[in-house]
Amino acid sequence: MPGKQNYINHVALVLDASSSMAHLSRKVVEVADQQIAYLARRSAELDQETRVTVYVFADQAECVIYDKDVLRMPSLEQLYRAGGMTALLAATLKSQREMAQTAQLYGDHSFLTFVLTDGQENASHRCPDSPTGDPREMVEAVSKLIESQEDNWTLAVLVPDQMGKREAMRCGFPKDNIAVWDATSTQGLEEAGHVIQQATEKFMIGRSQGIRGSRTVFSTGAEAVNKDTIRAAGLSPVDPSEYELIPVARAVAIREWVIESGHTYRTGGAFYQLSKSEKIQARKQIAVLERKTDRIYTGPQARSLLGLPDAEVRVRPDHNDDFTIFVQSTSVNRKLVPHTRLLLMR
Repeated sequence: MPGKQNYINHVALVLDASSSMAHLSRKVVEVADQQIAYLARRSAELDQETRVTVYVFADQAECVIYDKDVLRMPSLEQLYRAGGMTALLAATLKSQREMAQTAQLYGDHSFLTFVLTDGQENASHRCPDSPTGDPREMVEAVSKLIESQEDNWTLAVLVPDQMGKREAMRCGFPKDNIAVWDATSTQGLEEAGHVIQQATEKFMIGRSQGIRGSRTVFSTGAEAVNKDTIRAAGLSPVDPSEYELIPVARAVAIREWVIESGHTYRTGGAFYQLSKSEKIQARKQIAVLERKTDRIYTGPQARSLLGLPDAEVRVRPDHNDDFTIFVQSTSVNRKLVPHTRLLLMR
């Protein structure tokens, strides 16, 4: 009888190497190397084969590593040099077209690409993929390519501002596969690395559950958190006798509100409702509330459901009519937001 098909991931990093990235060059290498190390560790833990491709782009796009076993990847230190303009669309086209030539025999293959840029497209019309030199031609080519990709392709981009996000959407990138990062500092780039790690974790967990691609890699909304994804993550509801949901009437410190509500405060036993974009530390537990039933799901799989890596990462609460995310608090002074709810684990 034939054996089980391997999960084979083809992960690409498409990195902006234009002149404006020069002050971040060392950090780009560090973040990329960390991502590759993370991929290697999680591939071993989840028993998934991962192969890595790296493109760098400035005036032109260049492939510096192609479909290499993640366990044999070198550092990018000798491969990344900044200087030139920003052929963002040409790099996107080149990476997807060349990766599409990868053989997909004997395995469950899936393709994940992260494009990272700190600026606007300004050079692709001079590249070989644009014979007429019309920038609009490149936008249309990228849009058509994304639209035509099969369900085992995931293409995501990190841009520096809202203008970049609008441009990415105009080029056909799915809205929830676009993230904004702070391109002005090394800290911003480090946070972008955590965002990529978070999205990769969500992707790899999804792979182990039979999901082949995603248009919501940066989302915590309804497409990412729903009955099907909760079931696929292996989450079971908590016994209702083990928790209580308490309405929050005013802005107040979490311990004070727990005591005022007639309960004993226990460090780590109170979860606040995620109501704004904020950083969540590596050790913080996550709980998911089904609004219609007040049913709670929690456990290690809840972090995996959101794609949270073993590092501090910024998470935003996207629109979701059916489910709400709660985050464990270990601070007695955390200010609760009025008109949210407090989850108290007994």
